[in-house]
Order: sequence, then structure tokens, then C-alpha cells
Amino acid sequence: MNDAPHQHDSEIEADHDHDHEHEHGPLAELVTVRDWLRYAVTRFNRAHIFCGHGAADTYDEAVWLILGSLALPLHRLEPFLDACIPADERGPLLEAIERRAVDRVPTAYLLGEAWLGDFRFAVDERVIVPRSFFAELLEDGLAPLLDDPDEIGSALDLCTGSGCLAILMAHAFPNADITAVDLSEDALDVARQNVADYGLEDRIELVRSDVFDALGDRRFDLILSNPPYVTAEAMDTLPAEYHHEPQLALAAGDDGLDIVRRLIAEGARHLNSDGILAVEVGHNRMLVENAFPDLPFNWLSTRGGDDMVFVLRREDLPGGKR
Repeated sequence: MNDAPHQHDSEIEADHDHDHEHEHGPLAELVTVRDWLRYAVTRFNRAHIFCGHGAADTYDEAVWLILGSLALPLHRLEPFLDACIPADERGPLLEAIERRAVDRVPTAYLLGEAWLGDFRFAVDERVIVPRSFFAELLEDGLAPLLDDPDEIGSALDLCTGSGCLAILMAHAFPNADITAVDLSEDALDVARQNVADYGLEDRIELVRSDVFDALGDRRFDLILSNPPYVTAEAMDTLPAEYHHEPQLALAAGDDGLDIVRRLIAEGARHLNSDGILAVEVGHNRMLVENAFPDLPFNWLSTRGGDDMVFVLRREDLPGGKR
């Protein structure tokens, strides 16, 4: 007598249905990169995802997620459009598309990387996804604000997160020692990885500090900051994608200026005589100018607008007169 368990007809039928589903479901019908691109764009459009973390729209988001998932170059879609995707790669790709559409996980977290221009950074949910108007401004070494980037000998990146802006500063200011500060030890762990990836351990010092608290009397030629600046009202209406990011790196009190106030109040004490404070505040220009009506803000022009980043020289800051 054979004691091996028998499979009931209903179980056999269920298994057959399961196999049939895979044979005729999206994993079977979506074969080429072109097929998957069409599927992902439709999926994202129907899910009404929000594209605010490095992609302009659902098409760019789909291209980024698909090419990144398949370890293909992100700027070379055309040669691969009709390439067949092997069966063992389709399951993980479908899962990534679903997590983006249903769970609203930003693509940067799904891929573990984000880009600012040509610079790649490792990221995960311990840091916000890199995005900053400073990336554009640093391409030209903050010209025409600075006459000669080579003359910057020391620079501070406050609220460094993944370390992305500190790394861009190290490239923009070749003679500068860079100090990168964050309150989050988790964020500094990510920054440490990125600094090491670029071989900049000797030029970028990572410091855990609540704004200037751990810096003593240190002074810098340039202080740059992309701090938390989301207002309490805006936090309540942020798209779901942003809730995967550390709230510590987004929220900044009722009017979004909690950190900005400290930068302005304490900045002069940490700047050299001709030093400059540059701060990104998003769409909060009116809030900033209303809070500090007597300060001569210089707003820098970027492709995203002319009122996202302000600059103050040391002599313009409280206590900064020589």
C-alpha cells in the first residue's frame, strides 16, 4: 500500500489554474522592455502616483524604474526597447512596479539610488531623496555669487542628509575642506557610504550636530543649507510618497522656518569675515521675507524659479557687522 499523500482533484485543478494564470498573466504577456514600459506608464497613470523625487512625469518614472531594475544605463533606452526580459527578471520587476503604484514607494528607494545631474548617490528610507536647487547652482561653483571657486577654503553643509550636497561642494570647490552636519545618525551612516564611494573621506568631515551646536567656534567661508522647511499645513497635505521619507528632514514647525531662524540668528558667528550663507527654502520666500523684513535677501535664479534660494553675507546677518 502506498502511504504517500494523494493530491485531491481540487488541488490539482487549483495548481493548474495557478500555472495557467502565470502562463497568461502579465508575466507571460509582457516580454520586451517596450511592453513593460507601456504597462508601467499605464499602471502609474491609473494609480495617480506623484512624481516629485527625480522624475518629471510617469513616463520618466517608468523608464527610470525599469532600466534601473534591469541594471541598464539610464540614458540609453532606445537600444533596449525590443530586448526580451527573461522570466526570472519579470517577477521582481512587476513587484517593483506594484510597490511604486500601490505602496507609493519612491523609485529612488526601490532602486537604492538617486541622481543629481551626473552624480549618483546611495539612498534608503533613512534619508530624504536628494533634490535641491543647489545641485544646479553648484555646477558653476555658485557663479556669479562667487568670483573664484578656488578661493573657498572651508565650507559647511548643514542638514546634509545623504551627503549629496557636501559631495557636490567638494567637486565645485577643489581647495575647500568640507564639513557636513546632520542631527540624524542614520542619515550620517548613509552619507558615510556616499563619501566613501567618491573617495572623499580626506576632504569631507561628517559631524552629528543639531544645526551649529557641536561646531563650537568654527568658522567657514561658505555655509550652505537645504534644511527642513515644510510648514505644518503643507505636511498634512503631502502626497503619500513623501511619507516614506524621514519626517525629521521635512517638517520645520508651523511656518516651516524653525531651522531657518537658527541659521540666520547664529550664522554670523560661524562665518569668516567675507563669508556667505546660502539657504534653500522652497516656496517659502514670502514667509521668510515677512519674518525678517529688515534683511537684504539676495534670491538666486534657477531653472525651477527665482525665489527658492536666498543668500546673505556675513555683514548682513545679525551680529555680523565688523
